[in-house]
Amino acid sequence: MIRIGVLASGTGTNLHAILDACARGEISGRVVVVVSNNPKARALDRARRAGIPAVAMHHRAFPDRDTFDAKLAEILNSYEVDLVCMTGFMRILGPWFVNQFAGRIMNIHPALLPSFGGLGMYGDRVHKAVLDSGSKFSGCTVHFANEAPDGGPIILQAVVPVHDTDTIETLAARIAQEEHKLYPQAVRLFGEGRLQIVGRRVRVLPQGPPRETVGITEISEGEGQLG
Repeated sequence: MIRIGVLASGTGTNLHAILDACARGEISGRVVVVVSNNPKARALDRARRAGIPAVAMHHRAFPDRDTFDAKLAEILNSYEVDLVCMTGFMRILGPWFVNQFAGRIMNIHPALLPSFGGLGMYGDRVHKAVLDSGSKFSGCTVHFANEAPDGGPIILQAVVPVHDTDTIETLAARIAQEEHKLYPQAVRLFGEGRLQIVGRRVRVLPQGPPRETVGITEISEGEGQLG
């Protein structure tokens, strides 16, 4: 059973989806701590109502990003977290933090990466960019986080059509519905030990007998291939 730490800055709807999936037994794990850089985040209220430790640590209370990251890592390690799930966490994590949890940090993005991602692309900005581009499809992406914003290996994606009558709000709502299904699915695969990072790609391994270890295996591109 995996121990999940959730980072959130807003309403926490994806947190709620993960909690529900754990309660239904779809994820062999539980959320053990929720951390937010926004003391007023509704995600903290969701955690408290579920009896989960909720930690508010405003980023402005720290002198720099490295100090913030170090404290965040300390908190997650104190709860012996196996997997870190970012659910609308509005802080860029530095290289040191990412390396501390390499292969164990997931993020969800409201578009089909690598399009409409990167620095400054979040929330309504993403949906506006999609609509302005004339794209016929958008969606959401769950990926492993690395040092580049929205640049880590892609785990799962869901496609959503863009209608001619769509507004930012209607497109966002339709994508959110897919997010709430996709993120728990990615967490479940991690808990089953079925995710393997191969270079820039993530392989989803077939279902097999229960494994004692969880998480991911990471191999270099070409390793284990004949030729």
